[in-house]
Amino acid sequence: MPRVTNFCLRHRRWVLLGWLVLFLAGGASAAGLSDRLSVNFSLPGQPAYDTNHEIARQYGGGGGQVPTLVVVRVPEGSQVDSPPVLAALQRSAALLSLPAGPPGLTTPGRPVQPVRVVSYADHRDAALVGSDGRTTFLLVYNPRPTSFAVKSRGPEIAQALPAQAGFPAGTVARVTGMNELREGSTSTKGSGVLAETLLGAVGALVVLVFVFGSFISVVPMVVAVVSILTTFLLVTVLTTFVEVSFIVQFLVSLIGLGVAIDYSLLIVTRWREERDAGRDNDEAVRVAMETAGHSVLFSGITVAVGLFALVVLPVPFLRSVGYGGVLIPLVSVAVSCTLLPVVLSKCGRFLDRPRLRKSSGASRPWSAWARLVVRRRWVATGVALLILVALIVPALSLRVGSPSSASLASSGPAFEGVSMLREAGIPTGVLTPIEVLTTPAKADAAIAATAALPGVRGALLTGARAGSAVVDVLPVRETSAPPGIDLIDAVTGVVPAGSRVGGDGAESEAFNQAVYGSFPLMLTLIVVITFLLLVRAFRSIVLPLKAVLLNLVSVGATYGVLTLVWQQGHGSQAVWGISATGAVTNFVPLMVFAFLFGLSMDYEVFILARMREEYDATGSTPRAVVEGLARTGRLVTSAALILFLSFLALSQAPSTDLKIFATGLGAGILLDATVVRALLVPALISLFGKYNWWLPENVARLLRVEPSPLREETVLPPESLPPLPTREPVPVG
Repeated sequence: MPRVTNFCLRHRRWVLLGWLVLFLAGGASAAGLSDRLSVNFSLPGQPAYDTNHEIARQYGGGGGQVPTLVVVRVPEGSQVDSPPVLAALQRSAALLSLPAGPPGLTTPGRPVQPVRVVSYADHRDAALVGSDGRTTFLLVYNPRPTSFAVKSRGPEIAQALPAQAGFPAGTVARVTGMNELREGSTSTKGSGVLAETLLGAVGALVVLVFVFGSFISVVPMVVAVVSILTTFLLVTVLTTFVEVSFIVQFLVSLIGLGVAIDYSLLIVTRWREERDAGRDNDEAVRVAMETAGHSVLFSGITVAVGLFALVVLPVPFLRSVGYGGVLIPLVSVAVSCTLLPVVLSKCGRFLDRPRLRKSSGASRPWSAWARLVVRRRWVATGVALLILVALIVPALSLRVGSPSSASLASSGPAFEGVSMLREAGIPTGVLTPIEVLTTPAKADAAIAATAALPGVRGALLTGARAGSAVVDVLPVRETSAPPGIDLIDAVTGVVPAGSRVGGDGAESEAFNQAVYGSFPLMLTLIVVITFLLLVRAFRSIVLPLKAVLLNLVSVGATYGVLTLVWQQGHGSQAVWGISATGAVTNFVPLMVFAFLFGLSMDYEVFILARMREEYDATGSTPRAVVEGLARTGRLVTSAALILFLSFLALSQAPSTDLKIFATGLGAGILLDATVVRALLVPALISLFGKYNWWLPENVARLLRVEPSPLREETVLPPESLPPLPTREPVPVG
């Protein structure tokens, strides 16, 4: 680190020019990045995905793409099976099957092949009719969208279809479906990634102004902007080689904002502290980079390790998140360790005015808190563990799947369509049919076997080609979560040999098996690599072991929050107006683990690096805990607040799935910065005493660091602990 810092200070102009070029190039590339990102969620090699792909190829739609439902209710006095209504249903199916849809409703991005439509007029199956005899629904199997520009034609179809198809006067038609519910939900109306980033940036700036009380508050924002735009440039380059998921743009913008500010916040705080201690400006920069910069380097690597572990998963879109996500911390580290020292060297003294708040040095409140934790370490440990266990218990009932239809919309035409189904006694499971790809000779056997299963409303032949046939199984429960998922397994077990099971629910289940079947490998990689990195950073065996274990506990508690808030709905309705989802989106637990495991390690490194520094100087664990927490507590809480505000902005993204993801990250960061790092970590370090700092000589030699043998604890009387800092004077004028 000293070599890098000295090089940057000797070549200030070149460093500034280099980052300026990357900043401008990143800004130019950011505008077109969205068009280069993928909405592909493919699962090559998974039987359900391959089955869905084959259904879509042969029949033009369906498979993993949930159908659009056109719900029709004829007026009183009419019945679905009356000749005029049957004729209107036949005309409706013919109109909906046209490549451009009903006349006058041509939509860019529509398929060129006819659309598969399932209607009561063609099948005369009672499963397609409600108990009132007046309500029916048509299943319209559209192909997978290739971009977010392809939207539902629901409003146009609902308005035009009754008149064009010739339904009796007074007929009500509504278009619904899982995709239509997502589009029509107020929960999916976001302001876009740019507006969400600006929202997070404003909140971060407020925190920085409070922390520094001078114009130096702008510097971390500059570091964040340069980091984000440079990462956008690298992601743009990455898209020429691999598909990159659209999720990456949110992660780069909002997580990059929080991480870059965190790193620069740590370095700027240490720089101010060294200047207040009497060092000249450049020397203060060098000391800050040698200490805080070293911590930033290890923090960035641990975050990158957590994200890079996604690459081992056999899911392309998660792999791309791993590739793109690993750039976020690494670029932030690069900017913080090269551009930031140059800015502090050239402009720091001038920007650090008017110093309305003296933020360097130990914090009086945190010093008092640390003393209390050291004195009451057993109580502090018990309280922290009680809170964490209370949150981990709900996590034991965590279900992964997709949000239920009830959580996707509470108003609008799509919601009205679902309400019409419920009023007619038609279960919402018909929104997520199970599709069986079989042969014409085995179709009748597949229908008979699946229709007899408990939880099945009906089964019918919906498509036939030379050598293949498609049977739709209409479940009572949605297949996005148990027990609907259990029905998929039951269908798989009874269909004739050689038949294959697909549909959205089957593909979701295949995703779970592909991802969480590889989860132990991913977990092992992250834990082992992180442990080795931290052993080298802290020169200790016990501290890294505790850090890894506490991170796992923190993630478990976060899963408990997700279960309570979203799966069970204790808070989702009050905050976002969204009902209980019944399940947590299947990719969220995995990605929360990958991000949170690394991000929370930032705080561990910030705090323990300072404690290690103090212990090496005094040989006293109590003094190290008090001094370390007093000097980093305010920094950690400020950094956590900034990250939390970034995730709060992400929770306004145009997707319920992203809201769930943001909730997990935000709750995890707050839990980690408060209950874990501010309470449990100092309490456990106080309990372990001298064993915290032990690194055997043979391990140290292997890792090429200085050993740290066990030594007797320096016993200091209570009064020898660092005194409470004097209160900061209130600025006048």
